[in-house]
Amino acid sequence: MLPWKRVLRPLAALLLTAAVAVVPAATARASGAPGSGWNDYTCKPSAAHPRPVVLVHGTLGNSVDNWLGLAPYLESRGYCVYSLDYGQLPGVPLFHGLGPIDKSAGQLAVFVDKVLAATGAAQADLVGHSQGGMMPRYYLKFLGGAAKVNALVGIAPDNHGTDLDGLTRLLPYFPGAEDLLKATTPGLADQITGSGFLTALNAGGDTVPGVRYTVIATRYDEVVTPWRTQYLSGSGVRNVLLQDLCPLDLSEHLAIGLSDRIAFHEVANALDPAHATATTCASALS
Repeated sequence: MLPWKRVLRPLAALLLTAAVAVVPAATARASGAPGSGWNDYTCKPSAAHPRPVVLVHGTLGNSVDNWLGLAPYLESRGYCVYSLDYGQLPGVPLFHGLGPIDKSAGQLAVFVDKVLAATGAAQADLVGHSQGGMMPRYYLKFLGGAAKVNALVGIAPDNHGTDLDGLTRLLPYFPGAEDLLKATTPGLADQITGSGFLTALNAGGDTVPGVRYTVIATRYDEVVTPWRTQYLSGSGVRNVLLQDLCPLDLSEHLAIGLSDRIAFHEVANALDPAHATATTCASALS
């Protein structure tokens, strides 16, 4: 690569990152306070978007903070959008997703039923970030969710767990550490590569019939590692690498779910594939 290209490439990436950060803030201001159509139980799905969208936050997230970017983005495009809190631990406010993941999936099941009853829709679409992109698979596979869900979109989901860049492999060298993790924050223990929860979840295949799956990953993910383990195998699966859509996108694990409009554009495509448009670097400004 010529020297000037070495200079221009990081500069372009910096400008793109700035655009990704600034545009969502402008959108949030334009759409008003959270709740103006987001978690509005009087919202009725349109013919163009006949299914409500349920947003499922990640570990240490919650129903508001995780979705200050994506919820208004989808709402402004005519979707009925809802989000829930799950996996709460006693005495731990705001930072959720720490409880046993099978129990969290049960909370999701109750919430989806509530949304379907309020909207009159037969099915919902689910969009989750991190644990929120993986946990719904338990609901689909074991709790009857497949009949009530059309599509699951996972943004940086830990579908096959994470080794945290190899750190989890050190647990056996600290006697009692793994047992302490399971006892105090079972939701974290469940996400470690090779956990009993993940072994059961992925046994017999990653997917269930009748549901469309989309995985949106970033090669710069520092939380769900190796990043390729996010991908699913099976029918009805589309695995997407953010940098294949825009090589300049530097989003890591948090940014891809919280503020990256290139990822958001691909979420919109997954929710409405019949009207999908090409996702490029320019999608950061759309």
